[in-house]
Amino acid sequence: MEASNFQPKNTGKKQLFNNPVLEKLTRTHISVPLIIFYGISAFLLFRGFVYTELSPITVVSVFILAILFFTLVEYIMHRHVFHMLPTNKLKKDIAYNFHGVHHEYPKDKSRLVMPPVVSVTLAAILFFGIRFVIGDYVYAFLPGFLTGYASYLAVHYIVHAFRPPKNLFKVLWVHHGIHHYKENDRAFGVSSPLWDYIFRTMPRTH
Repeated sequence: MEASNFQPKNTGKKQLFNNPVLEKLTRTHISVPLIIFYGISAFLLFRGFVYTELSPITVVSVFILAILFFTLVEYIMHRHVFHMLPTNKLKKDIAYNFHGVHHEYPKDKSRLVMPPVVSVTLAAILFFGIRFVIGDYVYAFLPGFLTGYASYLAVHYIVHAFRPPKNLFKVLWVHHGIHHYKENDRAFGVSSPLWDYIFRTMPRTH
């Protein structure tokens, strides 16, 4: 059974740690990571335009491609890491603590985003790693990747926290709702269903 095969509870919260400090670190208001990552992205993008020899069209092109690349990473992580088969205790714990708890308590708004201390650490590692590989292109690529991540967080929060709108964006509410309440082995894309189309994991029923 996958870690996400729980009967969703639309009220209540799950305590993961007995230690109050650790428990508090697992909960985050949506505004915190959005401010952090949009802010970091804007700062790095500014440096890309002003302090590197990259042309503006190069910066913009790499930025857009990085956003698209993030949507692929989002899909892969959601499908193959957060929904990994719990074939042993370690995998079961990872799948549940990182994502299963969200499927069990999908309305818990304080656990709709990764804790900023973890995200910032990963962003710092990505910066130095990507810079080592592609040099100054990091100032275009990482802002795009982090913008994609922040936008994914915003979409995910809005989908869970608000009623679906009566416009084109309703498709995201429906798509993610099917993943939570009907087919948790389908509809892995949150910010976009693009990769579900490509990898044939669109919902069987709508």
